Amino acid sequence: MKAVVYDRYGPPEVLHFEDVERPAPKDDEVLIKIHATTVNRSDCHTREANRSNGPAVSFLSRLVSGVRAPRQRILGSELAGVVEQAGSAVSEFNVGDGVFGLTGFGFGAHAEYRCMRESGRIAHIPEGMTFEQAAPMCDGALNALWCLRLADLAKRPKVLIYGASGAIGTAAVQLARHFKGDVTAVCGTKNLELMKSIGAGKVIDYTKEDFTKSGETYDVIFDAVGKHTFARCRGSLKPGGAYLATDGFRNVALALWTSRFGDKKVMFKLPPVYTKEDILFLKELAEKKEYRPVIDSVYPLERVVEATKYVETQQKTGNVVLSVGS
Repeated sequence: MKAVVYDRYGPPEVLHFEDVERPAPKDDEVLIKIHATTVNRSDCHTREANRSNGPAVSFLSRLVSGVRAPRQRILGSELAGVVEQAGSAVSEFNVGDGVFGLTGFGFGAHAEYRCMRESGRIAHIPEGMTFEQAAPMCDGALNALWCLRLADLAKRPKVLIYGASGAIGTAAVQLARHFKGDVTAVCGTKNLELMKSIGAGKVIDYTKEDFTKSGETYDVIFDAVGKHTFARCRGSLKPGGAYLATDGFRNVALALWTSRFGDKKVMFKLPPVYTKEDILFLKELAEKKEYRPVIDSVYPLERVVEATKYVETQQKTGNVVLSVGS
């Protein structure tokens, strides 16, 4: 089968096509013919061994993904496609079923085929969705879901989402709305109307207004892009408020510290745990029209280097999808 592989860490140009062995499903697995996948920040950070985040993070990244060279040569953590073959113990899926799912740091979705366990993070595609629409269902939404559940919007309903136009942010706006949150979205000028259309009650243009200087306070501030700090946001939190982070090792220490001292908390828990039940929850929301992944653009798999470069500009809105095959 054709796959996008990389044999050394580096810029997007290290990605190239190669013929690799097609996987065969085990008894509890399905073989998926992939029709669509995505390029997300996990792909980009892993490919460059997290060099952009400093030597300490890069060292830890290499311990996970391979010290000298990548252990997993094929990136891609999200997919949508059709079940080509089912193992003898599989009962939930049949040949021909449309499915979507998340392989996580197992990667392997930038290829024509991928095996996944029936009990893994995989589900039938919501009715009415195309492969390109279903492929980005998981990564951003699961990140957002993990954070919002930590904050408990039933107790802290007034939430500000910074970086609301990214993959995590667009999912967070919709999920916070589902959880009855009073949502303020912070984004650039071009995405103001999009934020309103997906459920934000108020929108702030960060190019014209600094929310930390407005005097407005929130129960929750969710930094979906890692460009703010707890120290900068603290004054905009209500007593008992929570700052949600999606990355940054400093937030691990801050979460431990603020859990004991002060009434404003950093909530950042590692590792995040995503389950099949979470995938089914997102599927249910999609079928109710309460959640739809926002798609910036769709590239053919052959243009993966171009797509990756675009993702790394940090200017995308929502998700960048790769179409695999015809």
